[in-house]
Amino acid sequence: MGDVLDRLAAVPGREDRLTHVEVLPARAAVPVAWPAWVPDDVRAAYVAQGLLTPWRHQAEAAELAHAGRHVVVATGTASGKSLGYQLPALAAIRAARGPRDQRGAGVLYLSPTKALAQDQLAGLEALGLDVRFATHDGDSPREQREWTRDHAEYVLTNPDMLHRSLLPAHHRWAQLLGSLRYVVVDECHHYRGVFGAHVAQVLRRLRRVCAAYGSFPTFVLASATVAEPEVHARRLTGLDVVPVTDDGSPRGQVAVALWEPPFTSRAGEHGAPVRRAASSEAADLLADLVVEGIRTLAFIRSRRGAEQVALTASDLLADVDPVLAHQVAAYRGGYLPEERRAIERALRSGELTGLAATNALELGIDISGLDAIVMAGFPGTRAALWQQVGRAGRGHGDALGILVARDDPLDTYLVTHPEALFGKPVEATVFDPGNEHVLAPHLCAAAQELPLTEDDLELFGPSTRDLLDRLVEQGRLRKRPRGWFWTDRLRACDQADIRSAGGSPVALVETETGRVVGHVDSSSSHATAHPGAVYVHRGDTWLVESLDLEDNVAVITRADPDWSTTAREITDITVVAEREGRDWGACRLSLGTVEVSHQVVSYLKRRQPGGEVIGEELLDLPVRTLQTAAVWWTVPDHVLVESGLAEVDLAGAAHAAEHCSIGLLPLFATCDRWDIGGVSTILHADTGRLTVFVYDGHPGGAGFAERGFRAAREWLTATREGIASCACDDGCPSCIQSPKCGNQNNPLDKAGAVRLLDVLLAG
Repeated sequence: MGDVLDRLAAVPGREDRLTHVEVLPARAAVPVAWPAWVPDDVRAAYVAQGLLTPWRHQAEAAELAHAGRHVVVATGTASGKSLGYQLPALAAIRAARGPRDQRGAGVLYLSPTKALAQDQLAGLEALGLDVRFATHDGDSPREQREWTRDHAEYVLTNPDMLHRSLLPAHHRWAQLLGSLRYVVVDECHHYRGVFGAHVAQVLRRLRRVCAAYGSFPTFVLASATVAEPEVHARRLTGLDVVPVTDDGSPRGQVAVALWEPPFTSRAGEHGAPVRRAASSEAADLLADLVVEGIRTLAFIRSRRGAEQVALTASDLLADVDPVLAHQVAAYRGGYLPEERRAIERALRSGELTGLAATNALELGIDISGLDAIVMAGFPGTRAALWQQVGRAGRGHGDALGILVARDDPLDTYLVTHPEALFGKPVEATVFDPGNEHVLAPHLCAAAQELPLTEDDLELFGPSTRDLLDRLVEQGRLRKRPRGWFWTDRLRACDQADIRSAGGSPVALVETETGRVVGHVDSSSSHATAHPGAVYVHRGDTWLVESLDLEDNVAVITRADPDWSTTAREITDITVVAEREGRDWGACRLSLGTVEVSHQVVSYLKRRQPGGEVIGEELLDLPVRTLQTAAVWWTVPDHVLVESGLAEVDLAGAAHAAEHCSIGLLPLFATCDRWDIGGVSTILHADTGRLTVFVYDGHPGGAGFAERGFRAAREWLTATREGIASCACDDGCPSCIQSPKCGNQNNPLDKAGAVRLLDVLLAG
């Protein structure tokens, strides 16, 4: 792939865009014998598909699971982890099949996406075995769901359906749950932050219900990109788990290129330089690779972006050869199931050469024959990057991955500091199952499924008893001699939206028809669905007419204004308690609990595409409060004076350091910058010092701030380097400007931020 990359970089006008190339060497396979307990027909089915012998890690995982040991398989992308759980699962089903073809052993497979479950189903059905497979998800019609419940032996579903369908109606699923031998948790690294905490509690509820029906299933988890796999798996399941990490699969040579778009002639906010959009650069690269006949998948962050990149690449290809224009398509969430399946088949068959996709195609879908991956922006974590790169070169073939940097502090840092990406382990997966804001609704759901007893307290964690007492005081549960009971007529599971940060989502209702167009998380509704907001949903532009906070409804109408809107927000923060702290000389680093208050006070109208402000409208929205976890650092006045910092724009320096540190925290914790927030002030009332806070944007915290505290020296050193190494003069979106700043990126002092961080780190 090196010659292809040379040709891409040599196109006139692309000088200096390729900043680094990392070549990962090929790896030979380590085959071993089939486990003796594998049934002859199961082994023959895999051999017929060309899998003559398993690789070492596949057999090791299968042996452990067959012996009843909980196991996590953490080997590379496309290393065949599926075989490690499919062998014991299929063997158990074949061995336990009862008289008159009654269901024997049951298997429950959980994936984070419907697409991945469908891909697994297609592979299992292709084996041609006498096993009853079925998916149970939002696309399943009622007749299929009933058949699955009554007859299926190997059920493929997701945590959402487990939470809202299987567990609340467990008595209807009693036969499957009582016979459950294996629970497979695929792509387990996906369960992090608040979502991970929710899934951890859903799995504990599953274990509890299974035990009530007499089954104690073996858990098998799988991920190509998870740090400390046994720690993550234990936190997720509450069980001791054996890791399998020695990869015995073959791999071709992989070249990973870092690509930085150039500055454009257009000036952005406060006159800062702006780089060419990563999506535009990705469209060019996708078209070039298709012309070369290289089967390419371009990962784009948004649904609208994926559509636009596919359209732009198609137009570019039409200029070369009209036939090529039809070899590119888009793939994203929101398509009908049959549309998604058709696109997947066309890519597998070679009918399509290029595809622009959201990360709906990131997780484990086995599309063989891909040669190259283009990523329009760093996907947020090293784990996700390797997950996406691993879509190419599946098998023995060589592969190419190109990371195109967005105009963002993290992307800019990575393409200029390749050592931060290569030769380092993936980030630790962060989540807190004991977060009371997460645990409370799951205790209510568990109590409705089966009354909670003293024996259940250990399963849900050390804070369970105190939390149960509070739930009783609130009237959400009732204490009786036999345990804690749910007393409401409503479904308790509806109290927990496992993919949301908390609060009831706001429905987007079309004015003309009254239909619900979509939903917005409660936490972001004030900033994105306020009256007058321009809202983009699935490529369509809407204007928000009103926001009813009592009924959680925003009324919207279709419109195509020539402006966008940006909310202005006032944020205040109070220290509730410091849990841990350490002195850095006279400065101090702290971790603790804070209370954050937000109020959206106005919004700016910006002309599109130029971005200049054309007006500001005031809003009357209530203050919202959030108690969460934060990491913060302080610098006393005498240090500012002694270092000469008292003479610089301290507010701008602290604000700039805050922005860049938020942008770079995802390098150390598996979060997105939108998962966290920040506040900076030259004199905070609770600390009496210049203070910079970075906090989790979820009630109770999600573990991100704690991860920042643990890795503070590396994190803040990278922040300093990211600001200092940026090619701009006074600050730009690549270093200190933030797209989510409630103060419209004012004030900011790039040079002052570097000096301030130097003083902090010197301690």
